[in-house]
Amino acid sequence: MLNIPLLTPNQIENFEHAGFLLIKGAFSPENVKDFTSWTDEVLAMPEQTGKHWVYHEKSLKADAANLVSRIENINPFHNGFDEMTKALRQPVGQLLGEEAVLFKEKVNFKMPGGDGFKPHQDSQAGWNTYADFFISVLVSIDEATTENGCLQICGGHHKRGLFKSWEPLSEDDMADMEFVDVPTEPGDMVLFDCFAPHQSKPNMSEKIRRIYYATYNRLSAGDHQTQYYADKYKNYPPDIDRLEGKEYVFRV
Repeated sequence: MLNIPLLTPNQIENFEHAGFLLIKGAFSPENVKDFTSWTDEVLAMPEQTGKHWVYHEKSLKADAANLVSRIENINPFHNGFDEMTKALRQPVGQLLGEEAVLFKEKVNFKMPGGDGFKPHQDSQAGWNTYADFFISVLVSIDEATTENGCLQICGGHHKRGLFKSWEPLSEDDMADMEFVDVPTEPGDMVLFDCFAPHQSKPNMSEKIRRIYYATYNRLSAGDHQTQYYADKYKNYPPDIDRLEGKEYVFRV
């Protein structure tokens, strides 16, 4: 059975101040073993239309190997990760002040040679079409370090709201921002505001860095998971469903 990590009033206050919160050891070593097994299971599942979504990338290392970069839309097809989405609703609901509903989820694999992510706010990816506010939860499956591309986040700037949609942050946007590394051990959890600027570097080490992400909004703002995936499918479907000769661009 999964731990259900609950937050203290002091942790809730820290989240509101900084826009993110690191919880060390949120999940037990036994839970981490389950997370690792579940991730291996999902990676081994065949890529099929109408199932989980698998995205690939070319390695930045000299061999330019074909890597799995991330897998999305997992919980409808895997009981373990479905259980995790339900457990994570509890601490997120504390921060939202009401019941949370799942918006989207994924595993970012960032294998050796995997690319990073440009500085951005999550809501820049058109999320304001669905609801006005979201909280994401990062659960570390492997150790995430400076060397293998851990989360880097900028505290306090979430209070500035949304900068712009469908574009990464510009140099002008980031003029007074300082991104700090947030290294995590397996079982650690990071919660962050959809307006908190963050990024990550490529993984040029020899160690994989798998992280599970789940994003939630207030239940009172509606359940948008099905519509979100339907909309995303039109513009950025999983690799197996892409049309030959058509270019697909990941913008944020």
